[in-house]
Amino acid sequence: MSSSRLGLRLAVCLLNISEARRKYIVENVAKAALLEKNGQKHPEVSVLSIFSDQEYNRSVITIAASVAELGLAENLVQGVPGCSVFLFGEADLPEKRTLVQRRKQLGWFTRRDFSALKPDLGVAPARRCGLTGIGASPYVMNCNVTIDSQDLALGKEIASAIRGSNVNGLKGVQTMAFPHEGKIEIACNVESFEDQEVTETSEGSQYMAYSVLGDHFYYVSPHYIEAQVKKLASDWGIGTTGRALIGFTPQECKNCAEYAIKEGIGEFWKIRRGIFM
Repeated sequence: MSSSRLGLRLAVCLLNISEARRKYIVENVAKAALLEKNGQKHPEVSVLSIFSDQEYNRSVITIAASVAELGLAENLVQGVPGCSVFLFGEADLPEKRTLVQRRKQLGWFTRRDFSALKPDLGVAPARRCGLTGIGASPYVMNCNVTIDSQDLALGKEIASAIRGSNVNGLKGVQTMAFPHEGKIEIACNVESFEDQEVTETSEGSQYMAYSVLGDHFYYVSPHYIEAQVKKLASDWGIGTTGRALIGFTPQECKNCAEYAIKEGIGEFWKIRRGIFM
């Protein structure tokens, strides 16, 4: 993101951590992102939101900062002994493999012993620090749609149908299906992309658009994703129970980041709902 209001180039970090049930730990991690190495508060960093999933014991912390302040992989390895890092996207040069590709190569969801893996940075993975993935890409949203069913096989079929890598799937959309709170959640990572052929961009269309330093990016509308899941579920006589946007759309994120950094509000997640709804 480029902010003329602040005179800064901004980036957003979606920090995923394996903790949700102990709120004080999650908030301590968020607060640590606001501090410089000398312990002083950094003026160009703000934590915009914290989303915690108690059932899966994971949290997503959205951090906005000046691009100049981001060097996460090297800082993590240097500052936390024992860390192991794999890289993806624009951080994985020259291959630029996607997160999905790297997870498959590493056996992310199936492997139980990571000690034999060779990380891109840091030491061999150990139980204490585990394995951390760090990457860079155009803006990514998380949009989850819940179907009113406990049939995981059906959820996987719907997820596969809208997955961007499949024929007739939604471009830039990565999907998985999970049991969640007694129902099935279709969890979507919605990636931004550049495409000269996309022209229709309005609230009711499939694609939404935004620009960064003159470059035009597009992403599939959360409303459109929800509509497609509803349609596919209805073919099986099943409804949906809601949609959750984890974090922000690109424009929402830019607006919140500009406001929070301009006003010096590091812990923006605590007051967000009173300012931006």
